[in-house]
Amino acid sequence: MNGIMNDMKKDSTTVFGFWVYLMTDFVLFASLFAVYAVLHANTFGGVGGKDIFNAPFVLIETIILLTSSFTTGLALLAAKAGKKWWVLILLLATAALGAAFVSLEFSEFSTLVLEGHRWTQSGFLSAYFTLVGTHGLHVLIGLLWMVALMIAIIRHGLTQPNMRKLLLFSLFWHFLDIIWIFIFTLVYLFGLL
Repeated sequence: MNGIMNDMKKDSTTVFGFWVYLMTDFVLFASLFAVYAVLHANTFGGVGGKDIFNAPFVLIETIILLTSSFTTGLALLAAKAGKKWWVLILLLATAALGAAFVSLEFSEFSTLVLEGHRWTQSGFLSAYFTLVGTHGLHVLIGLLWMVALMIAIIRHGLTQPNMRKLLLFSLFWHFLDIIWIFIFTLVYLFGLL
């Protein structure tokens, strides 16, 4: 009985600590959004959002990332039901969607740079590349975390520590989706106006 109580206490402490981490990440993104809000009109005579943003392309990115959030949620439900292989299949689907998102974002960035729209050109481009790039870096870190999690589940199954890791990963991934919704709205949609 004491072992179970210690595990529950450790889980609640770990989850609380992770929420604290997510709040610090939230502060980071809030700062980047504030910088973007201040600099979005500082084009230095160059391009603005409506000149470079491709609405259908960004919509595809958004659908991909939101779908990956759905598959992550399904993986967590499968884990609670004890279905190890479904968890792995759903995490693999999430990883594929996340990799597609990062690839599209990299493609968008490289296209802009090849067209001569570099982050050093204006305050707008600097803030844009920093905000969206920081989000993309977080997604890339999430992909690495996901691979490590899948390896742990393959090796050890749906143990209590792996269930905790899956829960924390799910919180992180959903957090990234929420941040993307703000980016999609404040950067891309308002940028096209």
